[in-house]
Amino acid sequence: MYEQVLNPVGGSALWSSLVAALPLLAVFVLLGSGRLRAHWTALAGLAVAVVLAVLVYDMPAGQALSAALEGAAFGLFPIMWIVVNALWIYRMTVDSGHFDVLRRSFGKVSDDQRLQAVVIAFCFGALLEALAGFGTPVAVTSVMLIAVGFTPLRAAVVALVANTAPVAYGAIAIPVITLSNVTGYPVRELGATIGRQTPVLAVIVPLVLVYLVDGRRGLRETWQPALLGGVVFGIAQFTCASYGPVELTDIVAALASAAVLVGWTRLPRVRRAREVAAEEPPDANGGTDTAGTLTTVRTGTQVTDDDPAEVVRAYAPYAAIIAVFSVAQIPAVKELLAKGVHAVTWPGLHVVSSAGKPVSFSTYNFNWLPAGGTLLLLAGVISAIVLGTGAGRAVRAYGANLRQLAPAVATVVCVLGLAYVMNLSGQTATIGHALASATAILAVLSPVLGWIGTAITGSDTSSNALFGTLQVTAAKDAGLSPTLLAAANSSGGVLGKMVSPQNLAIVAAAAHLHGQEGTIFRRVVGYSVGLLALLCLLVWLQSTAALSWMLP
Repeated sequence: MYEQVLNPVGGSALWSSLVAALPLLAVFVLLGSGRLRAHWTALAGLAVAVVLAVLVYDMPAGQALSAALEGAAFGLFPIMWIVVNALWIYRMTVDSGHFDVLRRSFGKVSDDQRLQAVVIAFCFGALLEALAGFGTPVAVTSVMLIAVGFTPLRAAVVALVANTAPVAYGAIAIPVITLSNVTGYPVRELGATIGRQTPVLAVIVPLVLVYLVDGRRGLRETWQPALLGGVVFGIAQFTCASYGPVELTDIVAALASAAVLVGWTRLPRVRRAREVAAEEPPDANGGTDTAGTLTTVRTGTQVTDDDPAEVVRAYAPYAAIIAVFSVAQIPAVKELLAKGVHAVTWPGLHVVSSAGKPVSFSTYNFNWLPAGGTLLLLAGVISAIVLGTGAGRAVRAYGANLRQLAPAVATVVCVLGLAYVMNLSGQTATIGHALASATAILAVLSPVLGWIGTAITGSDTSSNALFGTLQVTAAKDAGLSPTLLAAANSSGGVLGKMVSPQNLAIVAAAAHLHGQEGTIFRRVVGYSVGLLALLCLLVWLQSTAALSWMLP
């Protein structure tokens, strides 16, 4: 039996937390430098974590390796199981020619890539996050953005930044439900408190997306629809989280925001502005500069009228995804799918926390039937039938997909191995307790703790499982609202998702940017940290008389 130790370095919380952070520091520094490909970077971080677990935390070597293997298994299933099947659907649409039809259809809604970024990455991505989560939104929306004319790197960055505000209520509010389970506070109370934080991010993120696509000019020309889409999303998210079913929060917000933005493009003055812009000669500096900044934002003036039946077939794969995931949430169906869930005590792991309680990460859940990847596989079969892809072509596409994703599989396996070694050895808990001990500025650091948890694990759900109870305990000791800091953990976690090595590997694989995870990381880390600083300020103000009125 291995019992975790919180402060193994001289009994000092500060020194212990600095040592415990070395695996993460190694990964981020190597990623940022761009000198190593992502799978070698992740492997280096895993090696550092295992060495610390054995030599500093006195974890038996066999258990440390077993923890790494469990993390690797989780990386294969359910994480890469989702990505493989999501990209299989994409490959079939490309092979059948229907992705070109989809691109032209989006161009008719709006030929402005700035608005396409908001509609596809933010609104449609939020809908996928609500239904599936766990990497599905960035995998699907990045390839959709490429289809409408984005460069792969731009598509990857936009998809990652967009996948923020909806994350706290993703996968039918699983992060909130998990937070409730570990803290003992009601789902409604926690969901409503988060609903006073993430809507602020929702207002800002569409403006950031417009800036990513077209810089300051984009903000000058399209700030109104971007702001409108964000405000509507935020209001809908706040309303549903506070007064409606928490599980439907992102679905309602995504649909409301998308409807408003599509309606905006139909306004007579907007249509006229598009026609005038289309008549203007191209900018002499159009295209993409060496830094990758988009300077031509319209997809073109020539429009091909596709057969309406072909347009329907082009949208069918994404309609199938939404339909399959929606049906899976029907209580009777959900109960039936739950029979495919099998909890397995991972062999060779006998770990208890510093308080002597069993650690949940030593149990591996093989939920093969209700898993997001399995539901995507079903949606893929439906898509193959609708698109007219023969069985042979579908199987060959699947095989080619697996070969292409091999580097991403290696990266995710190593990243999850790293996360599990840190979690089970106690390294993550060391970092968490060190931050929580700073009671004087706890309200400021609370979102940072959630950010770290998601950056390590790639999941806001896992971050809440790791640090939810810790946030509540620390809040009580500091005389702060437990629900406020528990909610802040989840809200801060959504901003750690875009820099998580796991998500970087997923989006790099989806956008065919193998080996460029470091480049993507450098593009998004500033936005992640900047939005986190804003959230920290908001949570701190909510802990004082200045904004305490915002809380439920």
